[in-house]
Amino acid sequence: MVPSSFYLVLSAILFTVGAVGVLIRRNVLVMFMSVEMMLNAVNLALITYSRFLDNIDGQIFVLLVVVVAAAEVAVGLSIVVSLYRHKETVDVDEMDLLKG
Repeated sequence: MVPSSFYLVLSAILFTVGAVGVLIRRNVLVMFMSVEMMLNAVNLALITYSRFLDNIDGQIFVLLVVVVAAAEVAVGLSIVVSLYRHKETVDVDEMDLLKG
């Protein structure tokens, strides 16, 4: 049986790696993957606490987070594709203007 603290430490490490990825990388796709890693780290923490407290509320929140993450990816990637067609780059520094 694995203790809950191991899952929470893993969750903290995943969140930290995701946050560093968002702050350091300039590629939009890598930034999206880092945000998804951060959301999955939060999901792992919610599932851990849900299991520890014998309560299903954390698992319901995880389902909501997964739905929001799917919507974020759909909208975000459509924006990235549109900007790539216009600017021909996925570098964040090059995408400073949003006017048509």
